[in-house]
Formats: sequence, C-alpha cells, structure tokens
Amino acid sequence: MLDFISPFLFILAVVATGLCVFCFIVLGNMISGMVEAEDRTYMDPLPPMLKLIWPFIQVIAYFGCSFLPYEILEGVEKKLQRTGVSFLLTAEQFLGLQIFSTIAWPLVAILTMAAIGYDGEWGAYIVLGAILLGIAHPNMWLADNRSRRENAIIRGMPTYLDFITMCVEAGLNFQGALQQAMDKAPASPLRNEFAIVLRDLRAGLSRSDALRRMADRLDIQETTSFVSAVIQAERMGSSLATVMRVQAEQRRNERFQRAEKMAMEAPIKLVGPLIIFIFPVTFIILGFPIAMKFLNEGIL
Repeated sequence: MLDFISPFLFILAVVATGLCVFCFIVLGNMISGMVEAEDRTYMDPLPPMLKLIWPFIQVIAYFGCSFLPYEILEGVEKKLQRTGVSFLLTAEQFLGLQIFSTIAWPLVAILTMAAIGYDGEWGAYIVLGAILLGIAHPNMWLADNRSRRENAIIRGMPTYLDFITMCVEAGLNFQGALQQAMDKAPASPLRNEFAIVLRDLRAGLSRSDALRRMADRLDIQETTSFVSAVIQAERMGSSLATVMRVQAEQRRNERFQRAEKMAMEAPIKLVGPLIIFIFPVTFIILGFPIAMKFLNEGIL
C-alpha cells in the first residue's frame, strides 16, 4: 500500500506545481491588462525568468513607483546606465522589481517551511533573512552586471583604440575611424557605447560632448582618462593619432599590470580554501589509521 501511495503523492505534487505555475501565468496576463501596453521596440529582450514575472513588475511600477520624486528616479536611472541595463528596464521598473523581490522571497520561505512542516523557533529569522535577501537581490544582480561589464570594457579598450589609431593614421576622421573600429573589432559592451557616441555625433553633438556623455555613463577611470586625453588634444590642436596610440599603449600596460596583480593575489586567495577543505581532509586521512590502531589496542 505504501509503495502505491508514494508515487501517487509524487504525481499529485507535480500536477499541483504545474497548476500553480499555470495560474501564476494566467494571473500575470490578467494583471498586465491593468496597465498600458509597453513598446519595447528599441529595448533589449527580457531574460526568461524576468519575462515570467514582468506583468507584476509593470503593475507595481505603474501604480507604486511612477509617482516617486524625480531625484530618486534620476539616481536609479544613472545606476542602470552605469550597469548597462538602461535599455532593459526603466528606473520605475527596477524599483518595481525590488518591491516584488522583497515580497516574493519571504513568501517562498513561508511556503517552503509550510510544505516541509517546519514550525521551529528559527522561522521568524528565516523570514527576516528572506526579506533582507529580497531587498538586496536586485542590487546584487546590478553589481554583478556592472563588474562583468567593466571588466569587458577594460579588456576590450586597447583593441578598439588600436583600430581607431590605425584608421586615423590612414586619413579617416574620428567619426569614420570609430565606425571602422565598430565594424572590425569584436563585440563587447564598449562597442555599444561607441555606437551611442556615433548616434550622438550624427544627432549634432560635438565630439567633446558626446565623449563626455560616454564617460559619465560608464564612470570608469580608464574611459574617463581616454576621453580627457582626446578632448585635450582637440583643444590644444595636437595630433589625434599620437594621442590615441599613447592611450592604447597605456591601457595595454594597465591590463598587463592588472593581470600580474591578480596572479600575485591568487596564492593568498587559495589559503582560505586550503585551510577549510584540504587540511581537514588531510588530517582525517592521516589520523584515521592511528585512531583505528588505538581502538584495536584498547587505548581509546
């Protein structure tokens, strides 16, 4: 009888989970009808997990975050620009994501404890930890995206500057050299930023203003140094090709120095895992025969 009940309960749990997911999707579609349809023609596609909860985020953003002070929304928008997700979601939608996460994580914790029948004294602390995790999770996601984006930009900058330098030395102007670098260089977040610079230049902005806007968006020391050097060369009438070559060489040296620093820090970072994992296992392997010998001789 028990052998029959266990598979039956498993199938019942799978069916119940499927029904919950189906109801969740239907509820999300019903809720999405409460707000105006979003035009994402020029936006980045949503990740699968974010697409699943997107109707709820839109409702929270529309009814709860669109009336916030402009200063708060502007600060969030700058953070999204520096992270490179400003074409994925707006400031209101990010705040809506944060509110949804703050509600969803404790709810998941409560449902999990109810499913396993846990009613211990640590339940309140688990829920509190889930609330803190829900608040921090979107910011952790942004910080991780920003770190990976900065590393990709710093790694790709010498290559792009080399392409721009060769094009400028061949007789192209800065705008044409930038276009050629985008066509020939490998894909990277820096390519997207240079595309925005080209768009600003074609819209009528001066080269200095377009580059300053890029430096403000990225807020990375290497790009700020590059922009300052180009603007100063334009102001002083210096050779742009010489400045670009010096900048490319400097960025490449900085990349090598960063790699050497990471290589020197690697042994120090390995000390923790060695102490936590390797040494205890080694002591167990060495001590087990000795302990067994003492047990056989009646010493222990």
